[in-house]
Amino acid sequence: MTKRLFRPVTTIVCATLLLSFYSLVIAVMSAQQTPAPAPDVVLEGVVTGSQNESYIQVPFVVPAGTERVTLTFDYTGKEQHTALDLGLLDPVELRCWCGGNKSLLTVGIADATPSCLPGIIPPGKWNVLIGMPNIRPNVQAHYTVKVYFSSTGAVASEPAVLNAPLRAGPAWYRGDLHLHTAQSDGQCPSQSGKMVPCPVYFTAEAAARRGLDFIAITDHNASSQYNPMRELQPYFDKLLLIPGREITTFQGHINFLGTIDFVDFRLGSKDVPDMNTLLRSAASLGALTSINHPGDPSGEICMGCGWTPATKVDMHLLTAVEAVNGGSEQYGIPNIPFWDQQLNNGCRLTGIGGSDNHLPMQPLDGIGSIGSPTTVVYATELSTPAILAGIRAGHAFIDLAGTRDRLLEVTARAGNQVVHAGDLLTAPAGEAVNFDLRVTVAAGGTVRWLKDGQEVALKTGAAVSSADQSFSLAWVSDGRRHWFRAEVAGAGGKMWLLSNPIYVNWAIANPCADHYGSGS
Repeated sequence: MTKRLFRPVTTIVCATLLLSFYSLVIAVMSAQQTPAPAPDVVLEGVVTGSQNESYIQVPFVVPAGTERVTLTFDYTGKEQHTALDLGLLDPVELRCWCGGNKSLLTVGIADATPSCLPGIIPPGKWNVLIGMPNIRPNVQAHYTVKVYFSSTGAVASEPAVLNAPLRAGPAWYRGDLHLHTAQSDGQCPSQSGKMVPCPVYFTAEAAARRGLDFIAITDHNASSQYNPMRELQPYFDKLLLIPGREITTFQGHINFLGTIDFVDFRLGSKDVPDMNTLLRSAASLGALTSINHPGDPSGEICMGCGWTPATKVDMHLLTAVEAVNGGSEQYGIPNIPFWDQQLNNGCRLTGIGGSDNHLPMQPLDGIGSIGSPTTVVYATELSTPAILAGIRAGHAFIDLAGTRDRLLEVTARAGNQVVHAGDLLTAPAGEAVNFDLRVTVAAGGTVRWLKDGQEVALKTGAAVSSADQSFSLAWVSDGRRHWFRAEVAGAGGKMWLLSNPIYVNWAIANPCADHYGSGS
């Protein structure tokens, strides 16, 4: 397993515009929503008192190509003290036995409901196993089993019964997109004080204490983390656990979010001859991909950590770049210049942050601790599909200090257009463009605007002096392609907040594929 060796073990206008913009976004997305898919199979039957203290099997057929079987179980007669137990048999073995304590089961290749075994989903005849520990004489109970099949490991393809949002409604949601556990090289002290592989629980527990809304557990090339995540999610019902992986190659590390499907990481092998092959494989699985810590060194000091593809990379195959990495920050290694260079090359990549935490039990107040930095995403709800959709849209900013309440909201107006950071704006030569920034809980900071990576001189003050303050930037378009971003820095120029760009006059035909991934 590749490991980073240098890590030690130890405001009214702006608010109104923003509300109008997001109201429009939510209205459009709501109009596009479709009813939840019906179950693939519905099994119904009746059991009677004469079957007390016995078992029955209810068969159904799993089609070839299935990667997940999910079922719900309900029955009548509970008011008469009827109790039915639930299990699941595949063609070879018992896959689940939960007794009477669960009415929802899912069995996938890499994860399963507690009481169930993950693994290959063999096609053919399966059986719901129903036990009857108690049903009174002369009582009948009607049972209903709804069965759903998933043909991919993408979270978006899971049935709605597995994908209910932890919180409904649009909001800014705060999270950490880069974390490691015992399933790769995460460590913590044992009871006797020895450093040992750290259970997934401690990462989730620290994130909950930090007040985060979501985390992605991204162990190196591993999928074993998904099973403990499936177990922990019902307990952490305020903290969304997004399935992820850090695809670790000798030419760069890539976060791979939103699916548990396998992607071959053996770059340079016959099956994965180059980075484009790997990225196309990830794209075919519906994964969100992000370059991790691209400014880091590579070689013995940090194996494969920098972004050094041997051949040209089609950057359209990537969604994001880790503009701020907690591990890099500890060593003063900047990643923002790489992001800026890709933007200047015409590559529309969302800037995100991740702590890259390997020590979940360390104090939550330092660089690289869980939630430092925090990626703050505007999403329609707190669910994996919604959070990833917000990142894809660029509706995100980075809170480098990992606070619970700072906001950085950027909008732009030109003619009848109102757009948000991450969006496209069309402005012909001579048209006035007004950029608006709202920043909260950042008194003592200083605002900077950047155009194409260069600071824009402001005609008005840039000091943040109140808890909720707005700033504006007026610009007259020259008709050419540009990107604008806002930042807030604290004392000594230390960056606090970093927005995603607004893209002005970006044509649909994007030239970024003509550049090396390293920017050379």
